[in-house]
Amino acid sequence: MILGRMQEIKYLNTYYDREGSQILVTYGEKNVGKTALLKQFMQDKPHHYYRARSASLREQLYQWGKELSENEIRTLKYPSFRELLDAVVTEDTQDGKKIIVIDEFQYIVKAGDAFMKDLVSFVRDENTERDVMVILCSSSIGWVENSMISKIGAAAYELSGFLKIKELEFEDMMEYFPGFGTEKCIEAYAILGGVPGLWKHFSDKLSIKENICRNILQADKLLYAQGQQIVEEELRETAVYNTILSSIAAGNHKLNDLYLHTEFSRAKISVYLKNLMELELVEKVFSYDTEGKANVQKGIYRIKNHFVNFYFTFIYPNLSRLEIMEPTEFYGRYIAPYFRSYVAEYYKSVCNQRIQQWNNWGKLPFEAVEFGEWVGKLGNIDIIAKSEDGKTIIGLCNFEKLLMRYDDYEWLLFCAEKAKLRVDYVYLFSAGRFDEKLCLEAKVKHNIKLITLDEM
Repeated sequence: MILGRMQEIKYLNTYYDREGSQILVTYGEKNVGKTALLKQFMQDKPHHYYRARSASLREQLYQWGKELSENEIRTLKYPSFRELLDAVVTEDTQDGKKIIVIDEFQYIVKAGDAFMKDLVSFVRDENTERDVMVILCSSSIGWVENSMISKIGAAAYELSGFLKIKELEFEDMMEYFPGFGTEKCIEAYAILGGVPGLWKHFSDKLSIKENICRNILQADKLLYAQGQQIVEEELRETAVYNTILSSIAAGNHKLNDLYLHTEFSRAKISVYLKNLMELELVEKVFSYDTEGKANVQKGIYRIKNHFVNFYFTFIYPNLSRLEIMEPTEFYGRYIAPYFRSYVAEYYKSVCNQRIQQWNNWGKLPFEAVEFGEWVGKLGNIDIIAKSEDGKTIIGLCNFEKLLMRYDDYEWLLFCAEKAKLRVDYVYLFSAGRFDEKLCLEAKVKHNIKLITLDEM
């Protein structure tokens, strides 16, 4: 079984076991592991896989037919899509429902209407020799979620379901990199996110510094330009998007800050931010809803994609230096002094994942039904977990400082007061140590839990 995808395999098998034919749409960002998941699912089942190209419909038909002929499946030189689909099914002698995967299907749909018309006709045809499961796969999240339905029109009624392939969790990365340990895994997660296609470029036999220097800062490595390519693959006018992403990475998280830095109009920035959010490259931060609304920051934007954030934080603003400096020198000057602060933001995400896992395992003092963070004007509450009857856990996550002090705990309580949050339990996560006063407080007050990296 591939790492961390048991639920997705179960979901696909549920559709496969149904009577009749189905059309299922699966989608997710590039490198998230869609093809690996489908290969695992298709194993030991009759199947056919086709990877669509960015081409005219005529060229698409030619290429697909050519692939079939190489597998001794006879077709015309320029067949119709219906003829291709019929050939795929009739030439297969294996028993069982046939799986047909069409990867990056958006290239075909965008080129014309013929494919969806032929696909619906094929699936509906009662004379088709046996049931089929057609899986339409795409790496274009924004297109699937915002444009696909209007593009395919009435054919949308024939879709049986959708499966979004999301990033893997931090726990899966821990399993993938057993040699890293918790702290190094958090640092790797801050760079690569939950995208297994990027994980394969790192080695847990090297330090994080060595991985960055060898696999990101070397011009002949795939990750060298990956951050820019992620943006360019889905967006036009990359100069505008680069400007906005660079500005956010530099600390301009509010619309007015972006306006002052870029001098683009607020309306223009809003449109481009919307596009970036549709592609899940940027997210708008929504603070946990409390009675302390007057003390909440609103309209905060963050770069959501971990690797894009790493690129625009460290690489993009220093491209000239990267061209002329050795990787280790570049790392020491432009990454090392700020890296721990960068990782600290993702440590909060890891801690939130742990809280939710502990909740699922029944390891919290109550069953939480709501989770979130509070983004205040004076300070933040990194973790909020709340039960149906109002019991609340608040949490603070420290990765940057070597010592979490009693003052940090008091500041968290101050933020909870500003948020007008009831506080029943306090969870303090730290990559470093806790000071003596805080340790003593935790012994006296049993509602305070101090959590080190070893306990995560």
